Amino acid sequence: MVTITCFADEVSADLTEQLDVMASEGLRHIELRNVWGKNVLELTDEDKSRVKAILDEKGFRISSIGSPLGKYSITEPFEPQVEAMRTAVAAAQYFDAKYIRVFSYFIPAGEHEQHRDEVLLRMRALTRLAEEGNVVLIIENESGVYGDLPERCLEILQACDSAHAKLAFDPGNFVNNGVKPVSEAYPLVSEYTDYVHVKDATREPSMFVPAGAGDGEFSAFIAKLKQRGFTGFLSVEPHLHKYLPEATNPERVVAAVRALKKLLADADIQWQ
Repeated sequence: MVTITCFADEVSADLTEQLDVMASEGLRHIELRNVWGKNVLELTDEDKSRVKAILDEKGFRISSIGSPLGKYSITEPFEPQVEAMRTAVAAAQYFDAKYIRVFSYFIPAGEHEQHRDEVLLRMRALTRLAEEGNVVLIIENESGVYGDLPERCLEILQACDSAHAKLAFDPGNFVNNGVKPVSEAYPLVSEYTDYVHVKDATREPSMFVPAGAGDGEFSAFIAKLKQRGFTGFLSVEPHLHKYLPEATNPERVVAAVRALKKLLADADIQWQ
């Protein structure tokens, strides 16, 4: 059985509205990224207490801290990121979340080799902090960062060499970088894939679409996960503004969640 979670802030900035839409689709987890106009790392102690009270009242749990760590230029100082990582670890511990989503730094065009050592140094440092806090970094293959291609994702994960550094596999982002997610990316990084961002995309026109509606090889991907016995989180990240321009935010999120449910039903995979 897999667990469906979601970037519920795409519903609304209000946490109660987020959870009500998730509950209407049978979900009981969210990936905490933004609430009340604040990023998760900006929440005060009072904010976190309020979030936890609402989560408990509604019967929800946090699958991951959706932090922006590493979503900065590699040329910016690292020290603020270390402090942000400590904040993220504290938030994960407070909300009893196993995972923290991170990125591997934006790289100036054509300068990957030049910045390689600094990227790996930083990612190893973040991993050490994750180990100390007994949480797991899930590194997203975001466009424009060092780990945008599967070969560089593998390079980072091998350099970190830790059970506390895994991959948040995002098929849609691979599509945007000209990579076939299943036939090209997954064979390289399958052993490190601990978490999945459910986001599909089309190459022409270039836009994000519901899972199964694009070039993300989602049916084959779900089959691979089933074959492997994957029992982790599938985190829906809709990004459907271009695909469903006339829909409301809740409608877009529900469409994305239901697309995943259909794929799971077709593959005879149970979810919670």
